[in-house]
Amino acid sequence: MADTDTSKTVVMPISGMSCAACQVHVERALRDTAGVSNAQVNLMNHRAHVTYNPAIAHPEQLIGAVREAGYDASVPDEHTGHRHENDEAGDESTLKFRAFATMIGGAIAMLLSMPLMHTHGNMLDRAFMKALPWLYQIPHIVLLYLLLAMTLIGMFWAGGAIYRGAWKAALHGSSNMNTLVSVGTLAAFSYSAVATIAPQLFIRHGLQPDVYYESVLLILGFLLLGKWLEARARHRTLDALEAFTKMQPSTARILQNGQEMEEPLASVQSGDVLMVRPGERVPVDGIVIAGASSVDESLITGESTPVARAVGDRLIGGSVNYDGALTYRATSIGMDSVLGQMLRLMEQAQSSKAPMQQLADRVSGIFVPVVLVLAVLTFIVWAWLDPSPGFSRAFAVAVTVLVIACPCAMGLAVPAALTVAIGRGAQKGILFKGGESVERLAQIDIVVLDKTGTLTIGKPEITAVHPANGWSERDLLTIAASLEQQSEHPLAHAVTKKAQDAGMQFSPVIDLRVVPGKGVTGTVNGYNVAAGNASLMHDLSVNIAAIPAATSSATLLHIAVNGIYHGRLEAQDVLRPGAKEAIQTLHTLGLNTVMLTGDSKQAATQIAREAGIEQVRAELLPDAKLAAIRELQAGSHKVAMVGDGINDAAALAQADAGLAIGTGTDLAREAGDAILLRGEPQQIVNAIQLSRQTVRVMRQNLGWALAYNVLGIPIAAGVLYPVLGILLNPVIASAAMALSSVSVLSNSLRLRSFKA
Repeated sequence: MADTDTSKTVVMPISGMSCAACQVHVERALRDTAGVSNAQVNLMNHRAHVTYNPAIAHPEQLIGAVREAGYDASVPDEHTGHRHENDEAGDESTLKFRAFATMIGGAIAMLLSMPLMHTHGNMLDRAFMKALPWLYQIPHIVLLYLLLAMTLIGMFWAGGAIYRGAWKAALHGSSNMNTLVSVGTLAAFSYSAVATIAPQLFIRHGLQPDVYYESVLLILGFLLLGKWLEARARHRTLDALEAFTKMQPSTARILQNGQEMEEPLASVQSGDVLMVRPGERVPVDGIVIAGASSVDESLITGESTPVARAVGDRLIGGSVNYDGALTYRATSIGMDSVLGQMLRLMEQAQSSKAPMQQLADRVSGIFVPVVLVLAVLTFIVWAWLDPSPGFSRAFAVAVTVLVIACPCAMGLAVPAALTVAIGRGAQKGILFKGGESVERLAQIDIVVLDKTGTLTIGKPEITAVHPANGWSERDLLTIAASLEQQSEHPLAHAVTKKAQDAGMQFSPVIDLRVVPGKGVTGTVNGYNVAAGNASLMHDLSVNIAAIPAATSSATLLHIAVNGIYHGRLEAQDVLRPGAKEAIQTLHTLGLNTVMLTGDSKQAATQIAREAGIEQVRAELLPDAKLAAIRELQAGSHKVAMVGDGINDAAALAQADAGLAIGTGTDLAREAGDAILLRGEPQQIVNAIQLSRQTVRVMRQNLGWALAYNVLGIPIAAGVLYPVLGILLNPVIASAAMALSSVSVLSNSLRLRSFKA
C-alpha cells in the first residue's frame, strides 16, 4: 500500500466502458496494480481517480493495467484534466443518426418479413396483403437473402463498437453489457442465417426455419437509441460542473512597464499586475490596487447580488466585472486559486462513492455472468417444457432474457444523482466533499453551531475600553493592538481596526504564541503581554480586577502586562441576517439546534436568544467542544457541526457531518464534509435539504434499477406465460433495456431544479 505521505493522485480518462460491470473491472485492474492504494472509477464521466506511490507505480503502468483489462486510458495534462470524455460510438449526433437509421432499417426488415411469417390468414396479414400485394409476390428466397444482407450491413455499421467491446472483454476473461447484447444478437443472426442458407437442417428435425433479422436490427437500434439518450442526459447532469471549467478566460491583460499586454492565461504569474475591463471575466485571484467596480461572483459563491470591489478588496478568478475598470495584483493562480480548488473538490466529490453505491457494485460485479447462465437455463427449460414449437421459441425467449437485462441502470443510479447534486450545490455556494458526506448530512438530527462567524457576522467591533491600574484607554488599546496585529482572529482585527481609526502606531511584537481557544501572548517593547479570555488569565495566575460590569452581550478581551491585570476591551458582534429564519426552518425540519462557543456565557446567551436557540454551552475550549459532540453522539444522535474550520476543526471532524464556513482562500484545508462558501445561515438549510433530496433520488434510482432487473428478467424468461399467456418479444425487451438507464438519469436531473 502506498505511503500516504508520498502518494500521488492522478485523474485518468477511461474509454470503452459501457456499463457498471466495466466500472468494476477497471477498478479491480487498477487496485491490483502494485503501488496503488486506491482507485475510484466513475461511470458518469468515464474517469478514474487513482492514488498510488510514485516510487512503486508509474502512470504508464496504470494505463497498461487498464488496457490489460480490455479498456483504454490516458493521463490528461493540466489543461485538459477537467474535461469529461465521450467515448461512446462517436459523438451524440453520430449516435443519434445510427440509432434512427438502424431502427428504420429494422422497421423495413419487419415489413419485408411479413410474407415469411407463418401467420397467413390473420387480420394483420390480410391487411398487408391488400395494401402491399407486390410484397407478397417477391420470392421468399429473395426476401431472405435481402434481409440477410441488410442485417449483416447493420451489424457491422451500427453494432461494430458493441461487438468489439464484447470481444475485448472476452479476451480478458470478463463480461459487460456489450457481452449480453452481442451474444443475443449474434445468436439470433446465426440462427436466422442457417435458416436462410440451409433450411433443410431445421425441417429435417421437425423445426420451422424462422428468421429474426428484424429483431437483430431493432435490438441494436434501441440499444443505440438508449445510448444516445443516455449520453444526452449524462451531459446534462454534468452541465453545472462543466460551467465551472469554462469560467476562466483564455487570456489576461498584463501590465508591463506601463503597457497593457494580452497574454495566454498560462503565462500569468503570482505578483503580476493585471487589468480587467467592464464586462470581462477576472482571469485569476488577486487584490485590487486601483479602481472600483461591482463584481458578479454568483457562479462561484452562489451570491446573486453583485458585490462592490475597491482598492484592497479581493477578486476571485472567474467572476464577472460589471461597471468599472480594475487594476489588481495576482495572488493565487492555477489549482491554488479559489476556482481551481473548487474544481478539484468537485472533481473529488464527483468521483467519490456513496455507501449506497456499494450494493450496486457488488451486484454489478456478478450481474452479466449470472444473466448469461439464466439465459442458458431459460433455453433448456423452455426446450424441455414446451417442445411443440421446438427450438425456435426456446431460442427467442433466451435471447429476450439476454437483451432485457440492464446493469447500466444500477451503475448510474447513485453517481447520476450525486453528480447533479454536487453541481447544483456548487451553484448554491455549497461544496460537498463526496457521496458519503451527502448521505451523512441527510441522516443528522441535531445541528451544532459555533457563534462567531457562523451565527454572527464575525466582524466584531470594540465598543468599550476599560483600563485598570492607572493606565489610559489609549495606552491599553495601543499595547493590545501591538500584540494582536499578527493574529487572524476576528477579535484581533477588531482591536487593530479600533487602534488604526484612532491613529495609533503599533510597536513590533516578538515571541508571539497563540493559545487555542484562549488568546495570545507575546513581548511588546520588553513587556510580557497577554490578551485573551478569563481562562487565559486564570492559567497565567492573573487576578481580574473588579471594574464596571460588561454589557450582557459583549465579548471580553482581558489584557495583562508582566502578570498584572491592566484592563479589558469589550467587543460586540451582531447576528447574521437570516440567522433567526434559518434556525426556525431547521426546527421545522425536525432538527434540534445547539450552540457551542468559547465566548462568554452572557454574550452567547444573548445571541442564542436572538437566534431562537435554546441549548447553549459557552466558554468552551476546542477540546471541550469535541467532548460535547461526542456526548451528543453517545446519546444515539447524528450530529452536524457548523464552524469556521480552524478553531472548530476537531469538532468538525468528529461530527457525523461537518459544515465548514469557507474562507474563500484555502478551501481545501477545511475539515468539514461540506463547505459553505457564503457562510450564510440559510446555506445550512440548503445543504441539509439538498442532501435529503439527493438521498431520496438515489434510493428511487437504485430501487428502480434493482426492481427492473429483478422483475424484468423473470418476465422475459416467461414466468407469466402459463398464467397470463404473456411472452415478451426480444424487440420489446431491448426497448425496455434502453429506457431503463435513461429513466434513472432523467429522475436524477430533477435535482437540477432544487430550491430550498
